[in-house]
Amino acid sequence: MKEKIGFNAGAVWSYLDENGAESLKVVKKACKLTDKDLYAALGWLAREDKVDFEETKEDIIVKLK
Repeated sequence: MKEKIGFNAGAVWSYLDENGAESLKVVKKACKLTDKDLYAALGWLAREDKVDFEETKEDIIVKLK
């Protein structure tokens, strides 16, 4: 399970590195992840202090630090 989460975290990090800040909906679709896999990957990146979050009325925006 750790390996899968790490792989997904890498995919999310790469997407954000190439595209900049984006909503969770867009990241989920672009990386082809389930809700569970997306949140696990974001948790991994947040624990490593690699991402920031900003809440808007419509969604949550995630960006690299």
